[in-house]
Amino acid sequence: MEIKYLGHASFLIKTKTAKVVTDPYDSEMVGMKFPKTEADIITISHHHHDHDQSDLIPLPPTGAPALIIDMPGEFEKMGVRIFGFKSFHDDKKGEERGENILYKIEAEGISILHCGDLGYVPEDSFLDAIGDVDILLVPTGGFYTIDSSQAAELVKKIEPSIVIPMHFNQPKLNQKNFGQLEKVEEFTKKFGLEKPVLLPKLVYKKEEGEEEMKVVVLEI
Repeated sequence: MEIKYLGHASFLIKTKTAKVVTDPYDSEMVGMKFPKTEADIITISHHHHDHDQSDLIPLPPTGAPALIIDMPGEFEKMGVRIFGFKSFHDDKKGEERGENILYKIEAEGISILHCGDLGYVPEDSFLDAIGDVDILLVPTGGFYTIDSSQAAELVKKIEPSIVIPMHFNQPKLNQKNFGQLEKVEEFTKKFGLEKPVLLPKLVYKKEEGEEEMKVVVLEI
């Protein structure tokens, strides 16, 4: 499995059979041009324009439309199983920013949890329902989502093999809209990484599971 960061909360997840894109974003709002990419499956954590621009993704070569998932439930296509779990975009049960969906993506014996714009640290019972997670894609910037401290707390609860931070401040972002977000270093330093080395992509095989949890920051 290969994971590439497209920016903000968007990733391209390539399995042997399918391409999954999470939370495609509006380029003007986010400040970065959404890259050209294909997808067989598109997950949308919530309908804000920095997370739900599925129209930007062209049809794959087969011509078959992508499966667009924007609700809780269980879904399957091309050897990929996806489970959507209802949560909230804030710590007031959605009163400020509405609902948010966490997606557990399973393929090749690997489980990935994409947290979307999660606004609070869920209770243990909620996380128990999600089950084991190999790779956690977690927002760390705060303001619109959980912040670096809350993200670190969530990591300790879930105990994944690999953590990939997202939705943090960086120079390419539209600072008018996202200048309030924390930089990724605020999160990584909680795990002993003052200046993380950026990787172009993550290639992961289940049999190569990490003995100790690893924080991986991907290039944009």
